[in-house]
Amino acid sequence: MKTSRIFATALVALSFFMSSITFAQKTVMVGGAPMYPSKNIIENAVNSKDHTTLVAAVKAAGLVETLSGKGPFTVFAPTNAAFNKLPKGTVETLLKPENKEMLQTVLTYHVVAGKWSAEDIMAAVKKGGGSYEATTVQGGKLWFKMKGKDLWVIDEKGNKAKVTIADVNQSNGVIHVIDTVLMPK
Repeated sequence: MKTSRIFATALVALSFFMSSITFAQKTVMVGGAPMYPSKNIIENAVNSKDHTTLVAAVKAAGLVETLSGKGPFTVFAPTNAAFNKLPKGTVETLLKPENKEMLQTVLTYHVVAGKWSAEDIMAAVKKGGGSYEATTVQGGKLWFKMKGKDLWVIDEKGNKAKVTIADVNQSNGVIHVIDTVLMPK
């Protein structure tokens, strides 16, 4: 009897602990919409008014199923304003069916395998003496640096993107909103 009571108490304590971990991942507002940690990257992204171009690109590239998958993925998600900084006609050209492979290359360059919180990336930057290099799902390289309290991502062409909203947790990873589209070589 005493053993079963101890076991029951331990189970209750464990369930409270596990639920507190789930609730520790808070819902973040992005593009006027709540991003729920219980939903996957695609389920959340489609609701952000700031990411309609990115969502259209993901659909055109045929990556919806991939980014809805188990993951985990760390996605550096450019806003519509970031896409608007590209030379005129770039987005329209990339969205054409004949450029699907090129679009996939650009989009998967924004994804790193695993779930990397901003704190994880900043710790890697500190450990790396001020810079951290990561390999993207596309196979290219991204570099991370800190400028004051801001986290920056540098692409292979030298473009710099500031992380404007960090740690938007998803059921299959995490999104970090950025202000510039990253480009592979």
